[in-house]
Amino acid sequence: MPAVRTSPPRHIGTAGWAVPKRWSELAPSETKGLARYASVLNAAEINSSFYRPHARETYERWADGVPAQFRFAVKVPKAITHEAKLAGSGPLLEKFLGEVTGLGSKLGALLVQLPGRFEFNATHASTFFATLRNLHKGDVVCEPRNPTWFEPPASAMFRKFRIGRVAADPPKGTTRCEPGGWDGIVYFRLHGSPRMYFSAYDQPFITAIAQRMAEVSVPAWCIFDNTGGGAAFENAVRLSQL
Repeated sequence: MPAVRTSPPRHIGTAGWAVPKRWSELAPSETKGLARYASVLNAAEINSSFYRPHARETYERWADGVPAQFRFAVKVPKAITHEAKLAGSGPLLEKFLGEVTGLGSKLGALLVQLPGRFEFNATHASTFFATLRNLHKGDVVCEPRNPTWFEPPASAMFRKFRIGRVAADPPKGTTRCEPGGWDGIVYFRLHGSPRMYFSAYDQPFITAIAQRMAEVSVPAWCIFDNTGGGAAFENAVRLSQL
């Protein structure tokens, strides 16, 4: 018999897992919190790890509270990305990975978000991503916010270390919301536009994202970060329905 072809996974969710009261009808489960959220969406991005560490047991509890196919993306701590500016962060990475691997098979992508004033330096960046790759073989994506990270040398480095460059909206460092770097993963991160973190996306935009996710033959993520007014959950559900 011919082999059965399976489609690459499509992970859709929000930053965090809040279900705003006004969208409660979109998650009619009798459960609460993460379990309720996971009844309608199959991914979430853990942003709180950027600000403070979580015990490994906390990650284990989160993993136990969601279905088998659910995946978490986890944001790398700002102590690494914004304070150390990636330099000498091996011990910090080891500590972070020791915690986050408590998610087990439900650990999806690690998100490395960089500050806007942080320019690309090939030696500096390569040292960091080589260290990360020695410690972690799973999916990693990077959201740079300086134009120098969108030029060919940075793109080549991303490909070398199998790092997907986030397609962010509003775009940073480029004029288009396009993925880049390593082509083994696609990761859309939608912050809301024109008002970041608050503006909702209209249905034509969501339909366009759905089409782009359907066209790629690799794992694809879409995380809505427009959580300030509660639009993220509704946008994510509408995309998931498509």
